[in-house]
Amino acid sequence: MARRDNGTGILPDSVEDIPPDLAAVCMYLCVTIAAIFLPGIRDTPIRVVLGLPFVLFIPGYAFIAALFPESNTSATDAAADADPSPNEAQSSDRDVESVTTAIKAESGGIDGIERVALSFGTSIAIVPLIGLVLNFTPWGIRLIPIVVSLTGVTFLLTFIAYHRRAALPDAYRFRVPYRSWIQAARREFLEPDDRADMVLNVLLVCSVLLAVSSVGYAVAVPQTGESFSELYLLTETDDGELVADNYPQNFTANQERSLTVGIGNQEHTTESYTVIVLLQRVNVSNNSTTVLDQQQLQRFHADLEHNETWHHQHTIAPPMTGEDLRLTYLLYKDDPPSQPSTDNAYREVHLWITVSEPS
Repeated sequence: MARRDNGTGILPDSVEDIPPDLAAVCMYLCVTIAAIFLPGIRDTPIRVVLGLPFVLFIPGYAFIAALFPESNTSATDAAADADPSPNEAQSSDRDVESVTTAIKAESGGIDGIERVALSFGTSIAIVPLIGLVLNFTPWGIRLIPIVVSLTGVTFLLTFIAYHRRAALPDAYRFRVPYRSWIQAARREFLEPDDRADMVLNVLLVCSVLLAVSSVGYAVAVPQTGESFSELYLLTETDDGELVADNYPQNFTANQERSLTVGIGNQEHTTESYTVIVLLQRVNVSNNSTTVLDQQQLQRFHADLEHNETWHHQHTIAPPMTGEDLRLTYLLYKDDPPSQPSTDNAYREVHLWITVSEPS
């Protein structure tokens, strides 16, 4: 691009000639990367606020900027925005008309609303494609590969957009009309036509502030959702994989069999759990279960943070013999009562087993 006359002279010509919107895209990428990875910031709502446009708008905007480098300004505006040389200033109205007609005929740009809408649409298409490609790579769909890939693609598209604009005549290049937007906003808010316009402008500003505040509150104070804890039993396959299947049903008295008990904390806070293992002889009659005899076999303890899972492999050597014995696991928060039972437990799982005398 040719150097503009209003350059500051502080930065190199090549830097000053970067279109402001493309420079803003590059700066936004750098700030977002810092918010994602820097300690102290990555755990704050700032990361979410910056991350949403990083995923939903910025890649698509860079793609549309590369695809449509030309402006959609009207012919008269394009001619007025161009910096005429002294010879051009002395040209006749007929020459100006011919130039503006050519600009209007050859311009293939899109307007601002179309550019914004397509930016959102193409971002929604680009990001899943990047994720699909990463899924077939050794890196997989993880935070660092996604951020690096998305940033690299956006930088590449921005570079292409810069060079495509540089290849166009100055009057054809797309520019974000910052000055016209600011002037229009100043006229609208500071110089309203009548009192009704002023009231509508105030209501509009209040509505925008309320919407932004609502989104900020939703990000800063997310809903915790349902709180619960999980208790489950697993067995280990020959390959060492834990599965919820093939539970042992036949035991021999005082001979060990292996099981794995699991706890999942979804309480949105750190919890202290206790698991008690009971072997019970029960009587089931009329949809009612009565415990005739029980023995406590083991007791486990675990402190888990939110969204943390705990697995503990252990062995069971039942001392009691008989058919349809109930091997019961009771889960308690904090300290369990002196007489643990299925009625006072927070969670309960069990297996029906048969324990025979050793041959």
